[in-house]
Amino acid sequence: MANEGKMKLADLKRTGTRIHLLGIGGIGVSALARMLAASGISVSGCDVRPSSLTEQLVAEGIDVLIGHDPAHLKNCDVVVYSTAVPSDNTELNAARASGAAVLHRSELLSLLVAEHEQSVGVTGTNGKGTVSSMITWILECAGLSPSWYIGAICGNLGTNARQTASPFLVAELDESDGSVRNIHPRYALINNLELDHLNYYTSLEHAVATLEEFCSRLAPGARCFFNIDDPGARMVAAKLPDVPRTSFGLSADADFRYAPVNMADGSSSFDVFVKHAPQESTSAGNCLGRFELAVPGSYNIENAIGAIAVASTLGVSPEIIRKALASFSGLENRYTVLHARNRRLVKDYMSHPTGMRKVLQTARLAQPKRVVAVFKPYRYTMIRYHADNYCKALALADEVIVTTMWAGGEEPIPGVDTGWLVDNMASAGLNVRYVREMNQIADYLESTSKEGDSVVFFGGQDLFEIADEVARRLHRRES
Repeated sequence: MANEGKMKLADLKRTGTRIHLLGIGGIGVSALARMLAASGISVSGCDVRPSSLTEQLVAEGIDVLIGHDPAHLKNCDVVVYSTAVPSDNTELNAARASGAAVLHRSELLSLLVAEHEQSVGVTGTNGKGTVSSMITWILECAGLSPSWYIGAICGNLGTNARQTASPFLVAELDESDGSVRNIHPRYALINNLELDHLNYYTSLEHAVATLEEFCSRLAPGARCFFNIDDPGARMVAAKLPDVPRTSFGLSADADFRYAPVNMADGSSSFDVFVKHAPQESTSAGNCLGRFELAVPGSYNIENAIGAIAVASTLGVSPEIIRKALASFSGLENRYTVLHARNRRLVKDYMSHPTGMRKVLQTARLAQPKRVVAVFKPYRYTMIRYHADNYCKALALADEVIVTTMWAGGEEPIPGVDTGWLVDNMASAGLNVRYVREMNQIADYLESTSKEGDSVVFFGGQDLFEIADEVARRLHRRES
């Protein structure tokens, strides 16, 4: 880490430093802005366009500028950027030329994490935002007033970040660009690990090596939590034989083991067992009792057992954990359900095929007449590598609607585009329709969706706005 050992958050507070954040409208950078402002540090930022997030930051007293201009850097001492900011950004290059300290988002987050003795970092391919939110909500219900940094809005928490004087902090750590190695929490949880973000990672082994380095850089005495059911997480754990660890999962070998009791499309229940000593047999494990979730799917039980393992290690009683999880309301646009004219419209940010498969399995629990999947793919590298996996995941839908992919700044790969992916799906036997223009999806669904359908939207905010539009149109037909 470029800043390691050179700067502390206290230095920024003491000198009256002004920190300027590029891309402040992003969910992760906006969280940093909130934490810095709460720490008494002067904060400003800019982004290419206004959004609900930038408007909220302005309402909170944070100076937000629209557009990128070197003039924004006047009187700035530290400039922060994320990997999403292009390397040729004029404001970023002007900051580097000016002599101001330039930090990656992860380096600034590292300073905030270092302020808290009981810091928890959660990473992995899928579910890290939910696990982070579950842990945070448990600690909040325990009266521990944690700080948090989460790349989503949790209904229970109401915002993506908070900075307090509590020793407890929970941070969702982004593994997408390798910068997770810059952050050193007291406790680290790896929920799962598959090959994703192929604009950065060259192989699963590359991703494993990155998280191995992350874990090996933690301070002496740090503890890691691994999902023992996940092959990628096990690969990381196997490379770290001397790191103190706690395992969790469905496996009989897990230190914190769960046994599903009931799963529905809106809730689930499961029993939890703790293995106190490695020599104990699995049948001798100590039962923590039954836990209930008001969020659906087997994958949320998987998320919850990780949160239980961390919260228990932090000293929270099973009863408080049980009450917190029973009242946990989930994250915005993570299996968010709209009801319109006897149809269910589900919004979910999931874009990795493994996660999409789990979401579609959950949609089936409602016993709909049909499941329709609407998918906006992203990046040429992802659809080339995961084409077969997307076909297998989306085969759980009765109909698949695919719209033009988001390239994410990648150079095209000859022969690989949205049409190529759709052809692969059709060859695999999927009932697939290619709707090139996303704004035409609402017209198609309004005319073809049927009562009893569950329509699952996999993508980002632009696709979710289509889901909202479909809901509005169907509601108008009711009146």
